[in-house]
Amino acid sequence: MSTREHTSARAAFTRGVRAGVPFAMAGGLLALSFGVVSQGAGLSATAAVVMSAIVFAGSAQFAAIAIVAQGGTVGAAVAAAALMNSRFLPMGVALAPSLPGGPLKRAAQGQTVVDASWALASRGDGTFDRWLLFGSSSVQYVTWTLGTVVGAIWGEGLGDPETLGLDAIYPAFFLGLLIKEVRDGRALGVAALGALIALVLVPFAPAGVPVLAASLAALVGLRRRAGGEGREDDLRREADSESPR
Repeated sequence: MSTREHTSARAAFTRGVRAGVPFAMAGGLLALSFGVVSQGAGLSATAAVVMSAIVFAGSAQFAAIAIVAQGGTVGAAVAAAALMNSRFLPMGVALAPSLPGGPLKRAAQGQTVVDASWALASRGDGTFDRWLLFGSSSVQYVTWTLGTVVGAIWGEGLGDPETLGLDAIYPAFFLGLLIKEVRDGRALGVAALGALIALVLVPFAPAGVPVLAASLAALVGLRRRAGGEGREDDLRREADSESPR
């Protein structure tokens, strides 16, 4: 990496850290709630902290804890967590072309993907700023882990997370991401379709399935975008063919 590229990467990383701070603060409070809930489900403080450090995914961790708390098996908890995290598959596919290196190097870089960082790193043209992604995820990882430590060790003194309003942080977190991404009519339509699919499936589908099915709505937006770009290319070629040489 040249000196200029290094400077540019460092600047993007710094921007990512700054952009990720609001989400890191919200994530820290959510992690605190997870630490408290994990104690009620029978996990030790060490197990809760290790889970946050390795999994680093709120929805998957809460899904797994909910199943364990209800007497479910470890296999069922892992399956539910995997379903909740399955949304990262299409996100990873979209990100992959923006990551340099071979499959293993791209896979390692892809471990930094979380919802907020993925959205923040998007340039809006189908490409992503990987250093901004790394910066945003790094600050969120720190607060997520520290929040779990506080909740798991000193959570009993904090009381019921719902009484403190911590249960409202998670939906508010994703609402903030949605507001940032809905920039035009196409994005609004895709978001509305995804919400409709999820609402229809939530009453009877297993945990995680509504989220995975709702993500299919993004394919509609992708198809429309590809069609729009194709029409733009056709018009450009026509204009070039009609212009005097």
